[in-house]
Amino acid sequence: MVGEVARTRYYEPPQMIAAVLRAADPVVTSNVDRLRFESFSACAGVYARLDLDPGSLEGAPADWGTTNVDFNPPMRAALAQVHDAEAMLMHVGHDEVRLTTLAGSAVERKVPLPGRWLKGFAEVQVASAHMLLRHELPAVEARRFLQSLPRTRSQSVAWATPAGRGLRLASRADASAVCLAGPQRLRLLEKLLPFARSLRVYGPEPASPRGAEPSAWELVLADARVVFALSPELSRGFSGEGGVLHDLAASDDEVVDAVADHLHGEPAIDPGSVAEELGLQRPAVWTALATLGAAGRVGFDLGAPGFFHRELPFDREALAGEHPRLRAAEQLVDAGCVQLTKDGAVVTSGDADYLVRWEDGAVRCTCAWFARHRGERGPCKHVLAAELARRAVRVP
Repeated sequence: MVGEVARTRYYEPPQMIAAVLRAADPVVTSNVDRLRFESFSACAGVYARLDLDPGSLEGAPADWGTTNVDFNPPMRAALAQVHDAEAMLMHVGHDEVRLTTLAGSAVERKVPLPGRWLKGFAEVQVASAHMLLRHELPAVEARRFLQSLPRTRSQSVAWATPAGRGLRLASRADASAVCLAGPQRLRLLEKLLPFARSLRVYGPEPASPRGAEPSAWELVLADARVVFALSPELSRGFSGEGGVLHDLAASDDEVVDAVADHLHGEPAIDPGSVAEELGLQRPAVWTALATLGAAGRVGFDLGAPGFFHRELPFDREALAGEHPRLRAAEQLVDAGCVQLTKDGAVVTSGDADYLVRWEDGAVRCTCAWFARHRGERGPCKHVLAAELARRAVRVP
């Protein structure tokens, strides 16, 4: 299931004539007492995760850690031959994943992690941390809803709204609706319906007016869970959202390093406990976790809810290179192009001055980027530059 998502492209840009896509299969994490398998679709618009909770494993994993492998045909064939009542032995190491069944064994080696996946991990974690449980359907209603979804590809934004004990699709949002852009992206969950106990639906706190929003759909199985997180629109992949940029601009390297050193494969990270043990403020720990999420080192489990540790290579320079807006903001600050004011800043970029203002807990900019996206695609480089400059002089 997770591997099939990685081999699927739900959206193809009009300008794309042909492309050779390398199917990169799951990132596998041992979280002390459970295993997690994660992937993104080829278009980065769907994030999938399978959690094998403690009850599904005979004994706890021997150690914690993360690896990313490419499940090729021999591995998929070996998995397909495992029947419901049969056990299998899975060895997850830093450099490989080995599967042993009654029919034989298969081994997959570690492969490079796609850059878009690293950015996508960060954006999914940011989006998930701001979601709430909106609906929970029993197995019968989950089956009815998922099987009612359109099979044809649609770029429209639909809304899942309550209907009796279940959900139905509507073209307009009400206060209880959850955004479901490209409903066909959930059809893969049908394959697991015979094993489903319930379906949990997550979304952000409803805004006014309602616009396209990310959502997450968690199919609960016996001692396992499958999560699909969907981007706000079919044409928008998680890797380009920019939601993590505020946290990256506000992060403190020393705090990030302290929090990173404190993590040892925890399946659930309590920011309050980490803050108390390290003598830090809770908001600083949250920001550090968001920064580590931008490097793929933590994720967010909506079912907990809370962060979990995922260990991927952390390179600050490479991370900065993945976010050109942040890099441009740093260049503006270094060039002295930011003049702080009482309630904002004036940022000179090119031949123009842009006014950044903080009002009622929100930030606004006079640039064309902000006018077009209104913060839905993350902050512009002028807002980031103002935040960096304000942090540098410790303006409250």
